[in-house]
Amino acid sequence: MSELAPDRIARLLSANPFFAGLAQDALERIAGICRHQRLAARAVLFLKGDPSDGLYAIRSGQIRIGTTDDLGQQMTMNFLGSGDIFGEIALLDGRSRTADAVAMEDTEMFFLPRRDFLKLLHREPTIALQLIELLCARLRDVIERMEEVAFLPAETRLARRVLMLATDYGTEIHVSQDELASLTGVTRETVNRQLQCWKRAGLLSLGRSRLTVHHLDDFRHLAKIGAI
Repeated sequence: MSELAPDRIARLLSANPFFAGLAQDALERIAGICRHQRLAARAVLFLKGDPSDGLYAIRSGQIRIGTTDDLGQQMTMNFLGSGDIFGEIALLDGRSRTADAVAMEDTEMFFLPRRDFLKLLHREPTIALQLIELLCARLRDVIERMEEVAFLPAETRLARRVLMLATDYGTEIHVSQDELASLTGVTRETVNRQLQCWKRAGLLSLGRSRLTVHHLDDFRHLAKIGAI
């Protein structure tokens, strides 16, 4: 596998919201410790409980973040794609991974080793501040999802998940009903019933582990938000 030049990696990193705004020399120092990594579809990157070794930034592809209970039941917590980063919690506290990470399709990433990145944080406080901002944004997202579960009906919550996935990955979404149920906090039966209702209304089409949204504005209305 050929390695990308550091200046090319720096340009790619600068497009990520986490790294945006950093000085060019800081980006180049980060690029200098990045390792180029590829995962084949369905390959496991790490499992819950594995030792933490660093942070990942996705260049292309899709990663499923989730967990599995003692009975083998899976729960999807999030889907991440191009421009997203993950592994920041374990990166900072050095404790074991809090979830599984599995490639849903062929995925290309950059890996920041924990030991080298922590050394860089000591030298670059601006990077440390941006990491704090990222963690705060993740916490706000968790709080927002808790409020949705507490106050919004299932239809609205599901519409928001579909809209967010369509905005991030395009109107053809490769996701199972079980995964939508986990993301929304409802049963699979509820997801199936609501998707079939939207299908009859002409809002989307359904396939095997796939749905196609016909008009995003319809789902913005169902999600009770003006835009994402």
